[in-house]
Amino acid sequence: MTTECDRIGGINLAQGVCDTPVPEVVEAAAIEAIREGQNIYTRCDGIARLREAIAAKQQRDYGLAYDAENEVMVASGATAGLHAAAMALLNPGDEVLVFEPFYGYHVHTLKSLRVNPVLVALVEPDWHLDEDSLRAAVTPRTRAILLNTPGNPTGKIFTLPELEAVARLTIERDLFLITDEIYEYFVYDGAKHICAATLPGMRERTIVLSGFSKTFSITGWRIGYATADARWMPTMAHFHDLTYVCAPAPLQVGAAAGLEQLPPSFYAQLAADHQSKRGRLLAALKDAGMEASAPPGAYYIMAGAERLPGKTAAEKARHLLRTTGVAAVAGSAFFRQGRGENLLRFCFAKQDSELDEACDRLRKL
Repeated sequence: MTTECDRIGGINLAQGVCDTPVPEVVEAAAIEAIREGQNIYTRCDGIARLREAIAAKQQRDYGLAYDAENEVMVASGATAGLHAAAMALLNPGDEVLVFEPFYGYHVHTLKSLRVNPVLVALVEPDWHLDEDSLRAAVTPRTRAILLNTPGNPTGKIFTLPELEAVARLTIERDLFLITDEIYEYFVYDGAKHICAATLPGMRERTIVLSGFSKTFSITGWRIGYATADARWMPTMAHFHDLTYVCAPAPLQVGAAAGLEQLPPSFYAQLAADHQSKRGRLLAALKDAGMEASAPPGAYYIMAGAERLPGKTAAEKARHLLRTTGVAAVAGSAFFRQGRGENLLRFCFAKQDSELDEACDRLRKL
């Protein structure tokens, strides 16, 4: 959809590119690092300054103590962190439970390594977890659970009782828990993100993935990270080295400066700004006859597309792009075959002028 949107010069609410401004301190530090010659390979797990800043952030936000030298890895995006974790901890034929709707990169990363994703459907309309369904999906081949919270595409935030249910099963069956928490600061209406590694008995078996693509609006920089117990990290770093060598050196410096210098008010304002964007897009979708509920987190809206012509969500998305110049993702991209055909996903992490123009175009439906 991004390719087609670019071809016609449309407004891209499909891909989560997050084209809002980069914080000045992050941008300036990266530019300075380039000019100072910090352009060579770093350690495969990242520069010490950024690893230490990530460890301090995890301590500050969640009370989690990670050793920056042995339990933190800077990755070429959170996606690279997942790839390294899967290479290190999983074997071909292993199964990983993945909640549906799912983020495509999660499922396809596992498939590319011949690890089998087993889908566990969340219950509509609020996408809550059914513990019985989760337990029924476990087999002798199950090795891990992959959990995205706040989630893409629904904005789902797993509650404490839901996380406790996941933790119980993880401990009982001696599984890993891999958590993608890239949208940890994008929470609305008083909602709270809980890091599952804080639950009793979970730190040692949880691989926490996150990064700076969304928080600092640097999706193209590819700077993410993983925090995990020291037993798992050396092998994860080994596979990250083989695949990516290291994350871009001067851009690591920029991310470190952001973690070190941006105040708590930055993160609060980030959530407030995106809550406003969410409200504007929700109103426009409603006016366009595409009903949607307000996501509690992340920066996507899943909207009903029943009124749009087309037999499939992909056809509906292309019709929308042709008639309004606004790109969305087919809902079927986030479900097993046969589901999501009357849903479209819209991203609202856009600059205000472009988002408002997209809203005006949608209202013309």
